[in-house]
Amino acid sequence: MNKRLALCLIFAAAAVGLLALRGRAEQELDPLKVCADTQKLIFENQFVRVVDDRIPAGGAEAQHRHRHGVVVYLTDYKVEQVAMPGHKVTRSERKFGAVTWSEAVVHEVKNIGDTPSHAIRIELKY
Repeated sequence: MNKRLALCLIFAAAAVGLLALRGRAEQELDPLKVCADTQKLIFENQFVRVVDDRIPAGGAEAQHRHRHGVVVYLTDYKVEQVAMPGHKVTRSERKFGAVTWSEAVVHEVKNIGDTPSHAIRIELKY
């Protein structure tokens, strides 16, 4: 076997391994598993996944990931998020009726206000 073919096989094997690890990491950070008490599946097909997200006042969600998509806020509440990597902390107020675009994210969330949070996430699968 020549060197070029051997290198190609090594790189192909490494790529397959990395894809397998990525898939496993995504499953381990699936919010429906990690945050099963606060996030519930409403609808899913090959294009979107719609998640109902409710965090009680003072409650928190462990590290999880979301695909990019739209978030609709159904209550007023205050939230603190810790985004990965880098552990960047942001605090913000969500307002009833607001709709925002959200890029894909891995984060931890804490409801730091006095009211329960309620949001609907429409995550795109492409």
